[in-house]
Amino acid sequence: MERFELFPIVSTMEPVDLRLYYPDGDQESFWRSVRESPLYENERSEIRAEGNRLRGLPIPELTYSLFSIYSRLGSRLEYERVYFERRRILNTSVFLTLLEPEREEHLTALEDILWSICNEYTWCLPAHVGENPITETIDLFSAETGFALSEISCLLGERLPSLLQFRIRENVIKRLFMPYLTSGPYHWETATHNWAAVCSGSIGAAALLMLKDSEILTDILLKVQGTMEYYLQGFGEDGACLEGLGYWNYGFGYFVYYADLLCKRSLGEIDRFKREQVQSIAMFQQKCFLGGELVANFSDSQAVGSVQLGLSHYIAAVFPEVEAPPLSLRAAYSEDHCSRWAPAFRNLIWKDSIHARVEWGSASYYLPDAQWLLSRHVSEAGAFGFAAKGGSNDEPHNHNDLGQFILLGEGTVYLSDLGSGEYKAGYFGAERYSHDCNGSQGHSVPIIDGQYQIAGAESSARVLEASTSPEEDMLVLELAQAYAHESLQSLTRSFVWRTGELPSLTLSDEFHFNKAPAALIERMVTFCLPVVDKGFVILKGLKTRSLCIAYDDHLLHPEISVHTFHDHFGVEKAWYGVDFQVRKPSTEARYEFEFQFINNSK
Repeated sequence: MERFELFPIVSTMEPVDLRLYYPDGDQESFWRSVRESPLYENERSEIRAEGNRLRGLPIPELTYSLFSIYSRLGSRLEYERVYFERRRILNTSVFLTLLEPEREEHLTALEDILWSICNEYTWCLPAHVGENPITETIDLFSAETGFALSEISCLLGERLPSLLQFRIRENVIKRLFMPYLTSGPYHWETATHNWAAVCSGSIGAAALLMLKDSEILTDILLKVQGTMEYYLQGFGEDGACLEGLGYWNYGFGYFVYYADLLCKRSLGEIDRFKREQVQSIAMFQQKCFLGGELVANFSDSQAVGSVQLGLSHYIAAVFPEVEAPPLSLRAAYSEDHCSRWAPAFRNLIWKDSIHARVEWGSASYYLPDAQWLLSRHVSEAGAFGFAAKGGSNDEPHNHNDLGQFILLGEGTVYLSDLGSGEYKAGYFGAERYSHDCNGSQGHSVPIIDGQYQIAGAESSARVLEASTSPEEDMLVLELAQAYAHESLQSLTRSFVWRTGELPSLTLSDEFHFNKAPAALIERMVTFCLPVVDKGFVILKGLKTRSLCIAYDDHLLHPEISVHTFHDHFGVEKAWYGVDFQVRKPSTEARYEFEFQFINNSK
């Protein structure tokens, strides 16, 4: 949409009112429902529990000592724990003020935290500041903060003192709108990942809520429109989010929050949900869950997933093909360690009892642009899941993981993806692939003469065959380009996933070399303690079954190695490498593994 098309729409927008959020325009009626309706029992209990935890505690300070830790030591967690706790205080104070308007202490706490956030040296995280002057920097969290304060000011209206309303407006203009229009372009304005949607969507939403000047609002919305186009370019027609499910929730969530406000304020004249691509992206979530709360956690993602129920119900209402998730997957109020306002608020206002369901059933999907095969199999024997990927080693939040796979059953992930590590200095830089969670050494892929997979766009998989059916799913990949080994001519990895009452997996690797390697290892990555027997490796499950990996003992010799890494929250965890060492490497060879779920012996 060009400026001459957008400006007439913007100039006729009505002032912001509460009908943006509440169907009947009655805020008091909605919050009475949250107080009294069984539909919100869990949410109000969790919010009040956080209120009780925070009651009487001082607002923690963002000191210089905390701010400087990242530049001195490269650690992010110390500053961010305090920063996000302050956002938790903000959110909780707002919700309690609306839930219990008769209690003045909630409004007092809200006023204090709003004042304190307006006084922050920067709304950005130290890891994102870089070399730019603080006043000209916009990162994910500064943009989110501006959106949050704008929306809270709109919701509370005259209940907030006029000075606080002024300070919020002053800060959002100074920290977001002015630098956005005069100091860019920022790296995220042409990014094809979550930064584009979160930053531009937050700024656009704040502008829609706060600005009355049609000229300035049009300028901002035009810039947001351009960045959102770049964000959508990061998706293929299959709608897969290569950054993983967590970043789908994050990036696509902010795309939806902005698109919803834009559609409502333009009275439907600007509707981003009409694009077929957006529907494909909206369907990604239901494909990622492999069994219960366990997900296909490729890239910087977590193995255990949850859903933002408000976002999920909203897109299920917009797109009939989107399946609303089971209520058991609802993210609790305190689960988001970043304490983001926008999803927390919409988990209340967009929650809809119509979309309640028990569990997702069996389904298999092949996503051709991402080269992901995803299968969830539910039977009387339990819930089982399998996922495998090709793609390239040049993806957002990239891991060197071509040919990686995940296998789980009845709540146990037997073959794992380590997922996201601790974000600290170097994690997104030169040392990235020295971290086991990012380099191929921490994935279930071959190691050739001690060499791991290489990063870069040239390191890509080629799909030779991919299919899904009610009985069998198959993925065949050519992976030779993932390695810089001079003698490797071909590496064909084949997966056959049979979905009977008790599913099974066959994995085979076929190698062709000009010259036989000195060493060749088929590595499997697991958090389960492996037990080696001749021709078998057993991975014990949490419930009634275990996984048996059958191999040819004449060709392969398994050795167990123990490793540690720091997960996303800085917790040290141990993982096992089940290294099937080839006894006599040759120029041509094929190695096969059978994965069977077996009953535990009593």
